[in-house]
Amino acid sequence: MIGLMGAIAAATLGVTAPLTAVHAAPISLNTQMFVEHVTTDINGRARRVLRAADRLSPGDTLVVVVNWRNRADRAMSGIAVTNAIPGRLRIDPADPAMLVSVDGGANWGRLDQLWLPTPLGGTRRATAEDVTHIRWPMPGTIAPGQGGRIAYRATVR
Repeated sequence: MIGLMGAIAAATLGVTAPLTAVHAAPISLNTQMFVEHVTTDINGRARRVLRAADRLSPGDTLVVVVNWRNRADRAMSGIAVTNAIPGRLRIDPADPAMLVSVDGGANWGRLDQLWLPTPLGGTRRATAEDVTHIRWPMPGTIAPGQGGRIAYRATVR
């Protein structure tokens, strides 16, 4: 399923800077993806091993790591790292700082706060399968040169 890797790599990674007109991307992003395998060691304990995500199969658990850095020569605030989720992935929304969207990025919230319309005119709670985008608001002010790492898990459908 190499095609999925291309789709994941091409997923939109972006930043938003409310109230700021930014011409050059002030935040650099670098994404790494790994397949997580759980094995049992000689003592019967579970061990988690991360391997390069060069081949994917349905059911694989991915660990996606987004490294970010403020490349601007000034401090920035109101920044959020946003990532579009390819349709073949189901995210694990366990991170309490992660906001999700189920409508292409128009509305944001925790997964348990979002609802979707049903074909018969009702509504239903959104599920992890409905997530189209994820976002992490960066707290406070990000100094020039400051960086960090965000990681999340997703399952290949």
